[in-house]
Amino acid sequence: MSTRRIRTLVVDDSAVVRRVITETLAKEAEIEVVGTAIDPYAAREKILALNPDVLTLDIEMPKMDGITFLRLIMKHRPMPVIVMSSLTTEGSTKALEALQAGAVDVLDKPSGSFSAWADGRLAQKIKAAAQASLHNISSQEAETPVRTIVKAPVISTPRLSGSGSRQLIVMGASTGGTEALKKVLTALPDGLPPICIVQHIPAKFSLAFANRLNDLCPFHVQEAQGGEVLQHGQAVVAPGGYHLLVRWNGNGYITALSEAPPVHHQRPAVDILFDSAVKAGAAPHVLGVLLTGMGADGASGMVNLRQNGAFTIAQNEATCVVFGMPREAIRMGGASAVAGLPEIAGLMVRHCAARREAVLSAG
Repeated sequence: MSTRRIRTLVVDDSAVVRRVITETLAKEAEIEVVGTAIDPYAAREKILALNPDVLTLDIEMPKMDGITFLRLIMKHRPMPVIVMSSLTTEGSTKALEALQAGAVDVLDKPSGSFSAWADGRLAQKIKAAAQASLHNISSQEAETPVRTIVKAPVISTPRLSGSGSRQLIVMGASTGGTEALKKVLTALPDGLPPICIVQHIPAKFSLAFANRLNDLCPFHVQEAQGGEVLQHGQAVVAPGGYHLLVRWNGNGYITALSEAPPVHHQRPAVDILFDSAVKAGAAPHVLGVLLTGMGADGASGMVNLRQNGAFTIAQNEATCVVFGMPREAIRMGGASAVAGLPEIAGLMVRHCAARREAVLSAG
């Protein structure tokens, strides 16, 4: 019995890009390109006629820009959309705007007639998008910057820094993760232990993502450069194309970046971050969080963390865009707790406060 192929519609004003995408996906047995469109008006007719499962959508097009068209799609005919964007500052900003408007994922546009996705990234994203829960892909157009409002009470117990505290938070996410991470992080107060984040994201887009979080969160967020000494009230995001690791130097945690081979076809990989925390001796002091995403990255790392004394949280199926990574972690026994996305921030705050009280009492 044959498996139904993922019907994909390609929308891009560039004939070169349409050809590259079509030729790349022609090699995939699970995916079928059912049509292409040069602009949103042609795409609308193709959507009605072909009923695709997934759409790849250029952001910059004539007649109507991709983000405007995306908003119309999510209002009138919700479907999984992967946005294609240039690796420029403006392109990265627009890509994040598209994710906020309901796109499932983002991918860099090819710049020539050769395949830019020989590593299978395009196919992986389409397969993940086809599994996405549209119910959990929400638009956050009217968000208010968290810096101007109180999202959660600030923890009033004294900060423990330097050699006095080994507390650390490590987080991982993939498909649907940019919005999931935003929802969790913007609900956290300032003053928590340092946070290290791995989000599967193409190179160049990670900087815009980190800057966006920095604008929204009540604490400092930056793209990791490698060599940072981590502080309370700080979060670092792994740069696209590099693994993020943490090390202990006897007085604090220091970040490190690696171009080692991808793990689970990903670089950065969540497993690399989680396992580095164990190697740094941090596990008994770690809070590990695994959010929405396709595949199994982070599952074995979360098991490693929990077996070495960490408290770990996996996002539940009901609130995931793709219940892949958390499901594997839960199945393997890596989750200390399973929680819905709206509850995760509160659970993190309570755990950190309890750990801090325990350390203060012991001291």
